[in-house]
Amino acid sequence: MYVAHLSLHDFRSYASAEVELSPGVTAFIGRNGQGKTNLVEAIDYLSRLSSHRVASDAPLVRAGADQAVVRAAVVRDGRTAVLEIELNPGRSNRARVNRSPLPRARDLVGLVRTVVFSPEDLALVKGDPSDRRRFLDDLLVLRAPRLAGVRSDYDRILKQRNSLLKTAGAARRGSSSQESALSTLGVWDAHLARTGAELLAERLALVEALRPYVGKAYETVARGATRDDAEIDYKPSFDLEGRTHREDLVEAVLAEVERRRGDELDRGLSLVGPHRDELLLSLGRGPGESRLPVKGYASHGESWSFALALRLAAYDLLRADGDDPILILDDVFAELDTDRRAQLADLVAGAEQVLVTAAVAADVPEALAGTRFTVGDGEVVREP
Repeated sequence: MYVAHLSLHDFRSYASAEVELSPGVTAFIGRNGQGKTNLVEAIDYLSRLSSHRVASDAPLVRAGADQAVVRAAVVRDGRTAVLEIELNPGRSNRARVNRSPLPRARDLVGLVRTVVFSPEDLALVKGDPSDRRRFLDDLLVLRAPRLAGVRSDYDRILKQRNSLLKTAGAARRGSSSQESALSTLGVWDAHLARTGAELLAERLALVEALRPYVGKAYETVARGATRDDAEIDYKPSFDLEGRTHREDLVEAVLAEVERRRGDELDRGLSLVGPHRDELLLSLGRGPGESRLPVKGYASHGESWSFALALRLAAYDLLRADGDDPILILDDVFAELDTDRRAQLADLVAGAEQVLVTAAVAADVPEALAGTRFTVGDGEVVREP
């Protein structure tokens, strides 16, 4: 799989841009602020319908414009499809494939697959649990695009249920609407349990599938490490007692919701479900020593190695599914020491398509020599 052509209209800093691409390595070189990351961000957006840099669509639309359009010709198994997303902040986005409208924008997810390495990846290790949950869910959706709907439904249910909890909690403190709110809350408990259990079951299975790839990747990128040093575990919001099947998880979520009812009403928040779960990252410290959480104990170098291992593991898992994702290395080499630069470059050089951004050409390792574009003053110019 690779992108053969990228077309932008009012996306980020570009009023318009047309870029011809090819398989292999392509590097975009330019000073910070010139728009090189905007190019690869657009391709990644087509993959996930979200940005690795910002949480909402509004910053993706050029200042003064009402909408942005990203269009890409994607080649897969020798056949070309033109994917297009129209970004309309405050309104529904619209998607097309070969100029035919899709019923929902999210139906575009997974038609092109990307794995992004960026300086923000350090948040996978040092950031909040939400960063690690997002990592899991993004990978879930790339592997099974139907889960984009499950994820969206869960977010909607959670928002509605939290609103009801606030209302019911206030009712306990003297309002007359308590009985009605609690009755309605029971309906949303069932929705939360059913949709949450599906998401939970998928995450548990994903972590099991990802675990060996993380160990192997960490051994590769961390000097002197073995594949047993890095470990990932899924920590749910309550003890599952070994349950992993969806129907068992539905019952377990409902039972825990009932048990925590008082706490939830007091706080006006849903305290049970996959939105409260955590992906635990740990490192071994040698034979006979206990494992320690990466966050708070790992050195800067170890943290970077673990973040890289997570991305490499995601890439390897997607490849094992039968697809070769597009690899995006966004300003990542400037953050790595010489050894890790070389190791990462050697690992990804054989991918079908690798897109690299760098402030200076010297930041791009020799193993990633390929097509180069200079980005500056709103122009993307291919070097001879």
